Amino acid sequence: MTARIFRPAKSAMSSGQAKTRDWVLEFVPDSAREVDPLMGWTSSSDTQAQVRLRFASKEAALDYAKEHGIDASVVEPKTRKPNVRTRGYGENFATDRRGAWTH
Repeated sequence: MTARIFRPAKSAMSSGQAKTRDWVLEFVPDSAREVDPLMGWTSSSDTQAQVRLRFASKEAALDYAKEHGIDASVVEPKTRKPNVRTRGYGENFATDRRGAWTH
């Protein structure tokens, strides 16, 4: 069994950081998905692909994988870029603006 350990990114539909602090151990699918010709549903015979385990730290996930004989690879999270813009919408109407504000 092979798995990957990663920290999930935030959802594109929200600005919150919920469910991004934990590390996830997710198994790599062993078989390809198949489309049922009658109903059009997608299925697979691999049940391990449905398992996602959450851990508080990367070390805990690695320890779990080592104890259970799982070959795991770690994907390090990308760091977020800091917000460069220090001022907001009010800057358009500030009295200390460098130039004239026009449409």
